[in-house]
Amino acid sequence: MNLKRIKFFFQLFLFVLILNSCTSKKNVVYYQDIDKLAPNDSNTFEQKIQPDDLLMIVVMGENPEVVAPFNLPNFTLQSVTEMENVQPRINTYLVDIKGKIQFPVLGEIELGGLTITEAIKKMNTILSGYIVKPSVNFRRLNFKVTVSGEVTQPKTHTITTDRVTLIEALSMSGDLTIYGRRDNILVIREENGKKMHARIDMTKSDFINSPFYYLSQNDVVYVEPNKTRVNSAGVGPNTSIIISAISLLVTVIALTIR
Repeated sequence: MNLKRIKFFFQLFLFVLILNSCTSKKNVVYYQDIDKLAPNDSNTFEQKIQPDDLLMIVVMGENPEVVAPFNLPNFTLQSVTEMENVQPRINTYLVDIKGKIQFPVLGEIELGGLTITEAIKKMNTILSGYIVKPSVNFRRLNFKVTVSGEVTQPKTHTITTDRVTLIEALSMSGDLTIYGRRDNILVIREENGKKMHARIDMTKSDFINSPFYYLSQNDVVYVEPNKTRVNSAGVGPNTSIIISAISLLVTVIALTIR
């Protein structure tokens, strides 16, 4: 084998290696066809209350003495600021497996399956039989989602709002690595005791109208590795060392032939 043929095979090897490792723009860029997306009404998605939700419920009214029995003991409402600072440790209610909470004076109240807006309306309706112009402050305290797979920081995120998008959750994990598949993101969800899932293609902009654009309580987001990452698992992390060794071997052979 002469020197020219050795160089030819080496160059061919490098070309194939580089070609195999190249990533197309269509596999990386988000919202590629967003300019073609027809205008749509704003998504009015609201989370529904479900078992194991931890709810902060504070009852307010014109007369503090009348309101007091409807809040858990050792709590006197002085201001909204005080409520926000102190109340999460006190007036919290865990939704049981049947979607119900045990509430002072009122007893058992079923809130499972309702949105926060619907739950507030129901609470106000019930309380109006006891309190003049009742007002209810209502918040979910343990809303969380888990992001795993090919992201910079896989973790479970506890979120202070009930509206978080898939994009926001991924951003909280440092976004996808270059090895994450943008076109096949898995979202696993439990609803009414049943597991469901969807695969989201974030390279196409129509996913923003998907029911999985807004995440729900306890959703799991998994970013699948792309072909390059999968192949590298077989080759190992020492690919550059292997290439250097081959290059050195070719050089030695060339010098020997001379």
